[in-house]
Amino acid sequence: MFLAITAALPSDAQEAAAKKLILIAGKPSHPAGMHEFNAGCELLKKCLAGVKGLEVEVHNKHWVRDDKVLETADAVVIYSDGGGGHPALQGNHKELLQKLVDRGGGVMMMHYAVECPKEGPSGEMFRDWIGGAYENGFSCNPIWEADYKSFPVHPVARGIAPFKIADEWYFSIRFPEGMKGVTSLLVATPSDATRDGPYVHPAGPYPHIQARKGEAETMMWCKERADGGRGVGFTGGHFHKNWADDNFRKIALNAMLWICKMEVPENGVESTVTDEDMAANLDDKGKKK
Repeated sequence: MFLAITAALPSDAQEAAAKKLILIAGKPSHPAGMHEFNAGCELLKKCLAGVKGLEVEVHNKHWVRDDKVLETADAVVIYSDGGGGHPALQGNHKELLQKLVDRGGGVMMMHYAVECPKEGPSGEMFRDWIGGAYENGFSCNPIWEADYKSFPVHPVARGIAPFKIADEWYFSIRFPEGMKGVTSLLVATPSDATRDGPYVHPAGPYPHIQARKGEAETMMWCKERADGGRGVGFTGGHFHKNWADDNFRKIALNAMLWICKMEVPENGVESTVTDEDMAANLDDKGKKK
């Protein structure tokens, strides 16, 4: 009996130590192929399926199906529309997420979800959670090809090779003064034409954006809070097709392990996706092209 009990312990301990990652997919938004939040989350979940000690759940329709799942979550990723309709800012959601943060949980916001209303305290809250926030009128959202040439020595950047990709890459993010406590992960220099606009909304150009021509910008960043909790902001993800790019996908997957306080493999999270994977779980948006 003693041998049977001790033999079972390693498996039980491993199961008890499993990390729980919650992916929250926003409601359908934009034409087909854009803001495919549910399809993107399901694809990323599939790519993480081989990671030992990690349990991943996707909750669509803009929030978790049961608030209780947040009580045992190690980290939450929100991939959704933002601004005033941000899922984290509805009802008591920010209080529920703050409880996760207060116990050292991780938070990652992707694409539009890095934006919160300029008015009120949500900007400071987002900067506490993930290190930065898109601020209407200060930040901008052009569609442009970013050329990522080098990366910091950081677990999230493991295995990433230089790559170029067009997306609605947000920049001029509102960070703490001097980017205190924030590490830039994806950095590129927008062309002068990109700074001149048009931006997606409002069209711009904004004089303060134009004044920084030739300067590099941060499109993905991370923060490790004093309590050990971790946050990430990733501004890409407008076009669903970009998840087929190995580097684009890998750096997001690496970040998901990192916010769960898991070891990121030396070469990053390896995954492959097929055309069938990319076409799965797309929202019904009237079959727009």
